[in-house]
Amino acid sequence: MQALKERLPAYTGFAAVLSGAGLPIYIYAPKYYADTFGVSLTALGAVLFGLRLFDVVQDPVLGWISERLGDVKKLVVTLVAAILALSMIGLFAIAPPIDPIWWFGLTITGLFTAFSFLSINFYAQGISKAGDGPKGHVRLAAWRESGALLGVCIAAVTPTLLMDVVADPFAAFAYGFALAAIVAALFMWPEWKGRTTTEPAQIGTIIQDGTARKLLILALVNATPLAVSSTLFLFYVESRLGAPGWEGAMLVLFFLAAAISSPIWSALAQRFGEKRVLLTAMVLAVASFGYTLTLSTGDVIPFAIVCVLSGATIGADLTLLPAMFAKRMAVISPNGGQGFGLWNLVNKFTLAFAAVVLLPVLERSGFAAGETDLPETALTTLTVLYALVPSLLKLVAIGLLVATKLED
Repeated sequence: MQALKERLPAYTGFAAVLSGAGLPIYIYAPKYYADTFGVSLTALGAVLFGLRLFDVVQDPVLGWISERLGDVKKLVVTLVAAILALSMIGLFAIAPPIDPIWWFGLTITGLFTAFSFLSINFYAQGISKAGDGPKGHVRLAAWRESGALLGVCIAAVTPTLLMDVVADPFAAFAYGFALAAIVAALFMWPEWKGRTTTEPAQIGTIIQDGTARKLLILALVNATPLAVSSTLFLFYVESRLGAPGWEGAMLVLFFLAAAISSPIWSALAQRFGEKRVLLTAMVLAVASFGYTLTLSTGDVIPFAIVCVLSGATIGADLTLLPAMFAKRMAVISPNGGQGFGLWNLVNKFTLAFAAVVLLPVLERSGFAAGETDLPETALTTLTVLYALVPSLLKLVAIGLLVATKLED
């Protein structure tokens, strides 16, 4: 009941919508445009990477704007939520009126610009919502990230479930998402507050702060394994496992395990400390996901177990790291806009890096989306990129976390 009085479910719902516009689109959109319109993987990777270069400038600017919206913040955020909804419809529900690669670039730019702006404001608002107590940030993160992970589950499975129901499942998903985005924005309307009485912090101040800088670097390295596996997930299930049609179910297992584990990691962190709990989860992630290297065609059940175990460990990443960063922003940048502009940037950059590096490498190995008779070199490359690369990157993140001293 206390959570209802504090309107925490509104944060859960809004987080679900944002997550549905984030990671699932990186999973589905490249394969959708490759399969439906014949766009090359290299071209798609280049567009996604170019968009991330644009974010290098855009996200800090969006953070600067968000800290200065004042009384019009409610209206501006709601209008941007409408742009998010329209961009999703354009990406999946409207046949490209121009060259598909250009239409892809245009609509996904609108989608992720709106996503960036909403994410920055959403996480910055959480700083004041959580209050001064350190446990408030972890508590809010549990509600927020549980909603985010549930939203990912819904977005991940919906297109697959709709394939046997409607002629164009991605169009139906886009329209359903648009409706959910508007409803979530209306529920969040009372929560948006203008800038605090303190002066907004400069980006240089945030970067020069030792703890904030360490957390940003850790977020960059630690998010890359998930970005790599997310970019290649659909290709791996369809071509390496030989299990087309199982993609949605596997994604749900992964993200549902993350969602269920999120409040558990939050409770453990409140008792044993965020760093200790996060480190434990990262070690478990390597142990579980590394087993994927041994899988081959037909190993659907073992892969489902890997999805559950590795998904559970991701719940710690997505819950504890943002909470740790929010606690630091509450000290050095209470408005939070520019801080979470940087946070948003480093997390999205990993997805772009994965797309621009991995998709061309995969294509050059002889891999072609949707093909059933692929050369063994292509399948081996897919396995190495999907399973080995994330495991090695996670080990780097573990070493970084061990060597990093984070002030309370």
